[in-house]
Amino acid sequence: MSFSNIYLTGKHKQEIGHFANIVKIAKVDGTISDGEKNLLIKAGKKLNITLEEFTIILNNPEKFPINPPVSYEERIERLHRLTKMLLVDGEAHLKEINLFKKITVGLNFSNERVEKVCKEAIAQVLNKVNLDDFILAIKKADGY
Repeated sequence: MSFSNIYLTGKHKQEIGHFANIVKIAKVDGTISDGEKNLLIKAGKKLNITLEEFTIILNNPEKFPINPPVSYEERIERLHRLTKMLLVDGEAHLKEINLFKKITVGLNFSNERVEKVCKEAIAQVLNKVNLDDFILAIKKADGY
C-alpha cells in the first residue's frame, strides 16, 4: 500500500471503485474507443480522480473493489454513469452486458431484479432521459 492510500477518505475510495468499474466496462471488449476515452476523462474529473490514480486504474481496474455507497440514490447515480459508458458507442455487446449485470449486483441491487433493473437502465439512457427520471424509473424497476 502506498503512503498516499493511507489518507484516502471512504468517499474517495468509493469514487475510485466506481471509476474502476467504468474502466472495466470500457475495456471489456479489449479496446477503449475515443468516445469511451472522453467519457472516462469526464467521469474521472467528476469523481476527483487524480492523473496518477487515473493511470493506475486504467492499467489495472480489477485491482479495485466496487465499494458501493450506502445511499440508494447514489447507487442509482452510479448505475446511470455505468450505463452511459456501456452505451457510449451506441450499442452494448454480450460481454459488456454480463459485466454490467455483475457490477449492478455489486452495487447492491438484488439478484432477483438485476435483469429488470439493467434493462430499464439501458432503455432510459437510450431514450436520453435526465437523471431525475432515470432515478424514478430504476426505483420502479427495482420495486422500490
